[in-house]
Amino acid sequence: MSAVAQPYPHVSDGSTATEVKDEFRALLRAARQARSARRRTDAADAFVDVVETIPALADARCVAVYSARPTEPDTGPLLDSLAGRQIEVLLPVLGAGLQREWARYAGRHDLLQRAPGRPPEPSTPSLGAEALAEADVIIAPALAVDTTGTRLGQGGGWYDRALAHARPGTPVIALVFAEELYDAEVRPLPREPHDRTVDIVATPERWYRLGA
Repeated sequence: MSAVAQPYPHVSDGSTATEVKDEFRALLRAARQARSARRRTDAADAFVDVVETIPALADARCVAVYSARPTEPDTGPLLDSLAGRQIEVLLPVLGAGLQREWARYAGRHDLLQRAPGRPPEPSTPSLGAEALAEADVIIAPALAVDTTGTRLGQGGGWYDRALAHARPGTPVIALVFAEELYDAEVRPLPREPHDRTVDIVATPERWYRLGA
């Protein structure tokens, strides 16, 4: 866990989990916005070194990752590293009717931002939502994670629904900056029944195995 000050919302007796999540997201997004481009670049390279030491990646033939928005942990170097090891990489894409699906990564030159605020997507053919079952490891975005594996996402619940297509037992790894990893005994993240937990969290400094 990081010694850097962690944003934490005020939780009153009448606060709902949704209200707490919304306040949490606003605090975390503001903190990410204040992070310099240089710090994000340095962290991107460090994430590669950390993630490649996670045992689950050693024999993986297919990994689902994500293409990062500007303030998220930059996954560009990680995508290139995985592809350079001849690992098949799947990225989320927008399908018909605003459905989120998956497509194969074909290099950073192929990524294109198709709408403002959306992460870049590959132009390769969509493989459908069920393609996540091909992945041996899933690397998911998060705004924060706690030590029980609770993940706070951007809202909307897409990853929670997407993970229903993963093979049972497929490890899910979240990427966060060090100060976004919370000690659940002191500062737990809000969790609702539909929220899917993650198994591992990676920061630019190291990775942790999580558990309820």
